[in-house]
Order: sequence, then C-alpha cells, then structure tokens
Amino acid sequence: MSEVADLLPQHVPALRRYARALTGDAAAADDLVQDCVERALTRAHLWRQPGNLRAWLFTIMHNLNANEKRRAASRPRLAAIDDVAEPARPASQVERLMASETLAALKLLSLEHRQVLLLVALEGLQYAEVAEVLGVPVGTVMSRLSRARDRLMQLASGERVAQPRSVT
Repeated sequence: MSEVADLLPQHVPALRRYARALTGDAAAADDLVQDCVERALTRAHLWRQPGNLRAWLFTIMHNLNANEKRRAASRPRLAAIDDVAEPARPASQVERLMASETLAALKLLSLEHRQVLLLVALEGLQYAEVAEVLGVPVGTVMSRLSRARDRLMQLASGERVAQPRSVT
C-alpha cells in the first residue's frame, strides 16, 4: 500500500482535470477525486505491480463515475436553489467565449465519446491505456475518438447534428 500512497499524489492533478471534464461541476469533481483516492488507498493491494498506476486510477474513476450515473438515473433530478444563468461576457473576452463554446460542444457529445476524447486529448493517455481504463477494445477507442472529433468539427462549423446517443 505504501507504494500506491507514495505515487498517488503525482496523479491527483490529472484525476482532478478528468473528473472536472466528466462532471462539469467543481464540487462533484472534487467528490469524485476524493472517492477515487479513497478507493485506491483502501484497495492498494489489488494494484498489479509493475502495472500502470495512472491507468489503474483512471479505471477506478471511470467505474465510480459510471456507477454514480446509474444511481442518478434512478433518482429524481433536483435543481439547486443557487443555479442561475451565467452573466453575459463582454465581447473582448474572445478566448473565454471560445472555451465556453468548446465546453458546451463537449457536453453535446455522448458520454462514451467525451470520455475517450478527454482521456486522449486532455490527459495524453495512449489508446491502449484508454482501452484499459474504459474496459473496451483498442479499436473501439479509435472509433469513438474519430467519431468524437468528427462531431466536434460539425459543431464548430455550425452544422445541425442529432442529439448524442449512448454507444454500446
């Protein structure tokens, strides 16, 4: 366990980025990271050495997020009282507007496509690592990544596209 505990802190920033991109909410992302770290520390004996600790941590996070999504789907949706629309941005903040549009476009992707795109593009994982994290074949990772990139290009060009559907 001490080896996992020693190596874990260097992976927390990447876990936090991925969790934030998955959830779109800072508080939910922090909860997901905390659950992931707790699970990794309490189950450190399950890590196969000399395995890829980063991929193992992302697998834990992926599974925790998937379980939470399933639980949330069976519960009624509640709106927080402080949920208000974000104020309009001045036109001079082009970069911030582009980032907002990119995040909005990412949210339009199916969960499966968004996960693959974020793990490859944001976290820099290799296709084989992403396949291990998500528990799918490498070919599926490549296909999902290609479709995610195509959809983002369509959204960026202003084409009307169908709502995302879940990939099996």
